[in-house]
Amino acid sequence: MAVDAAATRRIAHLARIAVKDEELAHLQGEINAVLAFVEQLQEVNVDGVEPMTSVTPMEMKKREDVVTDGGIADAIVANAPASENHFFVVPKVVE
Repeated sequence: MAVDAAATRRIAHLARIAVKDEELAHLQGEINAVLAFVEQLQEVNVDGVEPMTSVTPMEMKKREDVVTDGGIADAIVANAPASENHFFVVPKVVE
């Protein structure tokens, strides 16, 4: 798949990149090189290959999902100008 000048301009527009006319051919060549590399990667047989999170074998660090700082609702709203049942009270701004 090759990208022409019009498609290159469209890609630059979508990416919000200002491209001068003299830079267009160079950018077009770079985009075509990336697409050629992607096509080359699609030829690789990856059947049976497990997904990896890193190039080195490792396990994700896991921790217990426990609350460690609960029970401080009074301290959280202590400096609030107004609070009710551990919630901040604010003026109504939407009708």
